[in-house]
This record gives sequence, C-alpha cells and structure tokens, in this order.
Amino acid sequence: MPLNRGGELFFPLYLYKPSDAKKKDRGIQTMMLVEPEVAYDSKNRIPNIAKEVFQKFEKAFGRKPGPEEIFYYIYAILYSNIYREKYAEFLKIDFPRIPFTKEYKLFQHLAALGEELIQLHLLKHKSLSKPIAKFRGSGEDMIEKVAYDGKENVFINPKKYFEGIIPEVWNYQIGGYQVMEKFLKDRKGRHMTDAETYCRIATSIKFTIDIQQEIDKFYEKAEKTA
Repeated sequence: MPLNRGGELFFPLYLYKPSDAKKKDRGIQTMMLVEPEVAYDSKNRIPNIAKEVFQKFEKAFGRKPGPEEIFYYIYAILYSNIYREKYAEFLKIDFPRIPFTKEYKLFQHLAALGEELIQLHLLKHKSLSKPIAKFRGSGEDMIEKVAYDGKENVFINPKKYFEGIIPEVWNYQIGGYQVMEKFLKDRKGRHMTDAETYCRIATSIKFTIDIQQEIDKFYEKAEKTA
C-alpha cells in the first residue's frame, strides 16, 4: 500500500463480482450512497493480476503459479534486508520493483518464506503458541514508564515487566518506530490487559528476523536470475 500524497492505494489480490441474486434490497441505502451488503462467492472471483504476468510466469516456469504464491513471493522480497538497503532511496519515491526469478524452485522457496512471514504478522503462526517472552512480577498492571534494561527485560512499572525480549527484538522497527516500545507507550496510563498479545508479537518479530536472514541468502540469486 504505497503512499500517494497522504492517501493510500490498495491492490486487492482478487476482484469479486457480486451475485445479483444475493444482493440485499438497497432501498434507502442507495439514497444514502452507502454500498449495500453483498454476499461474495469465491467461485465468482478473478485474480487482480494481468494475464500477461501469468503468461510470463508460465513461459519461465513451464507452469502457472497461483495468485497467492505470487503474493507470498513478493512479500518475501519486500522483507529482504539486502533489497531494502539496495533500493532504499528508490522505494521512497516510487512503487517497488520486484525481481522475479526465472527459476521455479527458487521462486517456490521464497514464496514459502513469504507465507511464513504472513502467518507470523497475522499472529496466526503455529510457533506463536510458545512465546519467547513472559509477563512477570507482582502488583499493579498499570503501564507507567516503559524501560528496557538491556538484559532482555522490559519494565512497565517498578514491579511488572516482560522477560525474554532480546535486543534485536526490542530494537526492531517498522515505519521508523520500535514496535515493542511503541506498543506499550501507546497504552501508557492504562492497565496491561493484553500481555499475551505483546508476548506473541515479540515472538513474531524474533522469527521474522530469522526468516529475513534466510531470505537474504537467496535474494541476490533471485535478482540475478530475474
């Protein structure tokens, strides 16, 4: 979703054609210019990807990858540290250009890593059932002052803290913000009611870092074979 003068552009993976038979009575909704509720059928959808793109993939691979597989591959590339550093200035002013490898096995491998990342970022990955962080201490759960002691502990007040937050996770940034710090600072003055979510996010970031390193091992080859 690249920014465009303060607005956002959305690129859905599929376009759906609503079934007329399932539309609810528009009635006053039409008068109010409100989109009516529509039941969408997965069989009545088309990929929001140009046919020429699929043709190029089929020519290179000898087979046509699915829309999700293409999306996973793109997601992996965008999380490559090498890619981000190499095209940092360009990414600030234009849409990202994605190097699509012509080697199918490499494409598959990177797509699989991209899918792993997506599951992590949706907090649905199976690995999150065993978080690396724990909420410790006694007393009030009020988030008073966020402090990282450099020893894998993040305090929200003098008595309550999260343990197991390694420096790499604590310092991890998205959009210029330290994720683990911002999560708590945005809730300052409130009780810590979602400690489990915080621990899952920490775990997600830890595995994201690991997967990014794995993606970097293959990124340059993907670019050379594009």
